[in-house]
Amino acid sequence: MISASSSSAHAVAIIGGGPAGLMAAEVLSQAGFKVDLYDGMPSVGRKFLLAGVGGMNITHSEAYPAFLSRYAERAPNIAPLLRAFGADDLCEWIHGLGIETFVGSSGRVFPTDMKAAPLLRAWLKRLREDGVVIHTRHRWLGWNADNSLRIESPEGEIAIRPAATLLALGGASWARLGSDGAWMPLLEQQGVQTAPLQAANCGFEVPAWSELLRSKFAGAPLKNISMGLQGQTLRLGECVLTQTGVEGSLVYALSAQIREAINHSSVATVEIDLLPGKRLNDVQKALSKPRGSRSMSKHLHSQLGLDGVKAALLRELAPAEAFADPTLLANAVKCLPLTLIKPRPLDEAISTAGGVTFEAMDERLMLTSLPGVFCAGEMLDWEAPTGGYLLTACFASGRAAGLGMVEWLRAQPTAKPL
Repeated sequence: MISASSSSAHAVAIIGGGPAGLMAAEVLSQAGFKVDLYDGMPSVGRKFLLAGVGGMNITHSEAYPAFLSRYAERAPNIAPLLRAFGADDLCEWIHGLGIETFVGSSGRVFPTDMKAAPLLRAWLKRLREDGVVIHTRHRWLGWNADNSLRIESPEGEIAIRPAATLLALGGASWARLGSDGAWMPLLEQQGVQTAPLQAANCGFEVPAWSELLRSKFAGAPLKNISMGLQGQTLRLGECVLTQTGVEGSLVYALSAQIREAINHSSVATVEIDLLPGKRLNDVQKALSKPRGSRSMSKHLHSQLGLDGVKAALLRELAPAEAFADPTLLANAVKCLPLTLIKPRPLDEAISTAGGVTFEAMDERLMLTSLPGVFCAGEMLDWEAPTGGYLLTACFASGRAAGLGMVEWLRAQPTAKPL
């Protein structure tokens, strides 16, 4: 093993090159501290770049109370982070990199070119100009007996002893991009309180689709529907039928509730309104009209415009007797039950819930059991739906941890800015 260099005692180590780690690096470098950032991948920001492939949704323009509510039970913990660096602050920061933004029709905020790469390039240029040194292909392995950090590098394992450390290692989705959750046991061995990692913003599986539905409609979008757990207000949106179940934006928006229902009862039942723009009475009247020699498929199409994947799903899930009773069939159209049994694998999820609990940290995001070690980003125990909320909280927590490190470092007699 290569020993730590003498200069590393005055440097700050950041482990993880996603938005949280890079934001903390910016705060620390601008405060005058030497920053070494380590990332196990060949380049930094890989998941950030992937998030921008379909259009870089960086944040959301909705009012603060609604924005904060997206973090559900962790809203009280996220609130101080967003008050210090919220959506407007993030947009202003992006503009400072020379990247303009616009608000889409859904209220989501995007860079004008819809891409993540130009933003990341401009940011990395500024960080390097500020003196941040980025070490790629350097994977954190935990701590040595003397509390130095173990780092696996292309030249072999090295040990570093920074003045402070930020862990910004992401969750456990999309492991091929660097977030594999391997840090969980390393922290648990140090007595850090964690919550189990679970899939968030993910698809779910059904007990089984029929062969007909799988072969003809897997991959088909269900547009202009509403969905929700039994007894709850349904949400408008769209999703996609898959070989094993359902996924897509509407499912992602409900994924935390669905997952917790499965955790509690082994299954979750969602209700689907195939025609949210029509009232139940109107659907029943339309279906009560004589269909003569026409097939039920043609009757559904002519009276309700219901065909394709919607008609197939109705046939799949409605009881057989409903097709002989207009009242029962209308109820099925407006309230079609779908049983879900488990989330798709963790590595397929857009994000993860669970991780380092806020109770394990102080208000600066420093681990109370490991003074000088801070955490930020998706490895913290919070979740939010897609729509810019995930990235905003990652940026905000990285900034908060960076400021917390500056405060803590300035109080240490041997770790002054260089």
